Amino acid sequence: MNFCSSCGTTIVRKTPDGDTRERWVCESCGIVHYQNPKIVVGCIPERDGKILLCKRAIAPRYGFWTAPAGFMELGEDIATGAARETLEEACAEVEIGRLFAAVDVIYAGQLHLFFMAKLLSDFSPGDESLDVALFEIEDIPWDDLAFLSNRFALEKYVADGGRDNGLHRRVFEKKRAEDPI
Repeated sequence: MNFCSSCGTTIVRKTPDGDTRERWVCESCGIVHYQNPKIVVGCIPERDGKILLCKRAIAPRYGFWTAPAGFMELGEDIATGAARETLEEACAEVEIGRLFAAVDVIYAGQLHLFFMAKLLSDFSPGDESLDVALFEIEDIPWDDLAFLSNRFALEKYVADGGRDNGLHRRVFEKKRAEDPI
């Protein structure tokens, strides 16, 4: 950041009074510009034991497979966001189930949350997808998954076998050169 989004004045990096971290602060109007993790929400849509995945038509990871997921929008809750992302990416309606995976992607400043979901409708590629398909568990394209968080969620989904085994958590602190986000 260079300028205050409230008054347009140049901002500085400093620790505000009563805080413990450096923040971007406007010394003119006093606004503290907090930068917090972004929340990604998604689901694992299932029908008859098969999993719906989307082949990405956008960067990053163009051409790789992913569970339908994306950034939350203001004014929606996490379950609504996961259902919206599925509608946008796979033109599919889902019934959102329980939250089962949370992945802290610290190096990207993101938190990824995944729900179980029932696929309720037909599906087709949305604007952000090249293709969408239902996969038998044994046919999931593990080597062509777009993101580590997706792989983790899918692995836990498969391991759970539809049972409620609680919330699975994973933390990715540092990005390795060979890792997608």
